[in-house]
Amino acid sequence: MSKQKNIDLDEMAEIFKALSNPNRLRILKQLMTCCRPGTKGLVDADSSAPVGELGRSLDIVPSTVSHHIKELRHAGLIRTRREGQKIECWLDPDVLKAIQAFFSF
Repeated sequence: MSKQKNIDLDEMAEIFKALSNPNRLRILKQLMTCCRPGTKGLVDADSSAPVGELGRSLDIVPSTVSHHIKELRHAGLIRTRREGQKIECWLDPDVLKAIQAFFSF
């Protein structure tokens, strides 16, 4: 319980709310599969994926992908950065660690 007292329950609720949508879970899983978490601010082929590529690989239209990316970013699960006409996104390792700590006993 000592680990959990430092975790804001309202923030965890926002994270779980964002993950309650199957498409958002698919996007997060795709990012977990293709990209290393933890390379904050570094955008390269090994650490991020353009939003358009995520949509094509998951068969989701671009406007829907953008909406889901916004929700995941709002919850703090991912970070984004514009590179020309692309929007790169990557997992936030600190939030993934907080989720892991939340479920640790």
